[in-house]
Amino acid sequence: MRYTDTPLVEISGLSKGYGKHMVLDELDLVLHSGIHALLGPNGAGKTTLVNILSTLIPYDSGEVRVLGFDPRHEKRRIQELISLTGQYAAVDNQLTGIENMLMVGQLFGLPRRDATRRANDLLERFELSADAGKRVATYSGGMRRKLDIAASLIAGPRLIFLDEPTTGLDTRSRQALWDEIASLAATGTSIFLTTQYLEEADALAERILVLNGGRIVANGTAAELKD
Repeated sequence: MRYTDTPLVEISGLSKGYGKHMVLDELDLVLHSGIHALLGPNGAGKTTLVNILSTLIPYDSGEVRVLGFDPRHEKRRIQELISLTGQYAAVDNQLTGIENMLMVGQLFGLPRRDATRRANDLLERFELSADAGKRVATYSGGMRRKLDIAASLIAGPRLIFLDEPTTGLDTRSRQALWDEIASLAATGTSIFLTTQYLEEADALAERILVLNGGRIVANGTAAELKD
């Protein structure tokens, strides 16, 4: 395990509801560096938790820290250090691959020269260099997903959230993306991914969390949970 003493995420008594439906119910969780997978069926609250941690939505009660910062009062500090890839690729089909990368780099405030260098490095890492000048509308689903993740890395985040990153991909594309996620972790990037697939969590994660009834009901390595 590659855990450090400073947690990536600290949650105590986190609750979030929509009307009378309680999605997260006094949830407690501490995450250290590494790859963590959050398992749970549709409607379990996986995306809600990711959206709270990535500062997209507020929570009702409890205490939350992401990389030591409070999402309620230090949202900008968190946004500078994390990246989020949602369930659907957030790329512009009318732009080319390299144009998408440079656009995201500019949104993060990177100088043009640095953004170009990072974009080219990431496109090569994700085996997209040959298609960098093509419009994304011509890309396959697997290529769009890889471009989406590559773009989310352009600013060098300390923590990346991947919300069901392989949903809708064929077996070959899924395996290729697994390989890229493992490579990201090897560079020191911490990853928190949600998934409905036990085999995906088993293949990628150092620790697996199971969300049910608004709370974490299991937390351990794959071997521990199997036991």
